[in-house]
Amino acid sequence: MSAGLAMTAVRRSRVRLLIVTMLFIATTINYADRATLSIAGPSMAKDLGLDAVAMGYVFSAFAWSYVLAQLPGGWLLDRYGAKWVYAGAIFLWSAFTLLQGAVGFFTGFAAVAVLFGLRLCVGLAEAPVFPANARITAAWFPTSERGTASAFFNASQYFATVLFTPLMGFVVHHYGWHHVFTLMGTIGIAFALLWTQVVAGPKEHPGVNQAERDYIEAGGALLDMDGGGTRTGAQTGRAIAQLLRNRMLLGIYIGQYCITTLTYFFLTWFPVYLVKERGLSILQAGFAAVLPALCGFAGGLLGGWISDLLLKRGHSLTAARKIPIVGGMLLSMCIIGCNYVQADAVVVGLMALAFFGKGIGALGWAVVSDTSPRETGGLSGGLFNTFGNTAGITTPIVIGYIVQQTGSFNGALVFVGLNALVAVFCYLVIVGEIRRVTLH
Repeated sequence: MSAGLAMTAVRRSRVRLLIVTMLFIATTINYADRATLSIAGPSMAKDLGLDAVAMGYVFSAFAWSYVLAQLPGGWLLDRYGAKWVYAGAIFLWSAFTLLQGAVGFFTGFAAVAVLFGLRLCVGLAEAPVFPANARITAAWFPTSERGTASAFFNASQYFATVLFTPLMGFVVHHYGWHHVFTLMGTIGIAFALLWTQVVAGPKEHPGVNQAERDYIEAGGALLDMDGGGTRTGAQTGRAIAQLLRNRMLLGIYIGQYCITTLTYFFLTWFPVYLVKERGLSILQAGFAAVLPALCGFAGGLLGGWISDLLLKRGHSLTAARKIPIVGGMLLSMCIIGCNYVQADAVVVGLMALAFFGKGIGALGWAVVSDTSPRETGGLSGGLFNTFGNTAGITTPIVIGYIVQQTGSFNGALVFVGLNALVAVFCYLVIVGEIRRVTLH
């Protein structure tokens, strides 16, 4: 009895908060490095003589390789463990970002080819990051804290827009576009070295005391950042087939595709919409994009907090995850309202509200941490992100065709809003009870 009292008297260490902060910083750098090209693009295109079509191909390069590398990235995580695969990924994508600054030595087709190749490499290197985030969160966090932890690292995509977009714009304006790549590449390489010193699993980390380890294990944390070790190609294929045959997971995967459609509208066409349809200057559009990004960040944190609060209040895991997702997606449908108002301020307000809703509903990674089989967390996260980021290929193209055929963005906004509705359908009708999958 006295030993039990002694244990409760020991203050729990809180190393998991340091770990999720590292995930947040890594993911912020990840998104900032994706955005380097959109900031450096106009000046770069002028210097290198690249037309809109050439830039379009270069913009798409990242999404193609990023999607194709999700499953190999997930396999690497399960095979070699999250710590070192993640460190290697940060180092490599940062090195490829740094090299983009040297594209100025080429012109015309050679410049396009080199830039396209480097963007492909950035996509390949960044592929394991989100499946690794989900794996590390599942290892370090009890179920009742996982929504907040997942929302925190996922919200970094908005934080990257708010923090690095003005910084990179400043660098382009004062020092030239090359130095955006030099700066971001150097930051990433330095962080990769820091990562190797700070991050480890709950069983190995020197800063964790037994009280924290017992607490997170009792709450459902996996404690293990590595996957199931060595699997043959046939075993991996069978595991993927089982994941895809699972109705709950399939609903989650399709839902993520629809939710990510909203993300890619904001990442690609939103500034163009403000300039072409609403007549804002590019500078005004840049500032106008910050408000929806801030609202997405706030919504993301709120969604995770609401979900974990519902769990602590005694609601089921299924209700705690679905309520914010369904509510957030329904709120994001207000984007369609932009077709019916004239004032620019109201448009930006509706967009901000839509992105706030999207932030609340973006709990997919928490659901992945809740549902992935213990031995294939990387593969399951990779499949989830493959579905989600396919929207990065389809959304810009579909919206481009809608705008070209109709001469307006009205149909495009309806398309984006309807994707939110399909996500609601997936979670209400297809997913069913949310629980961890076991492979046979």
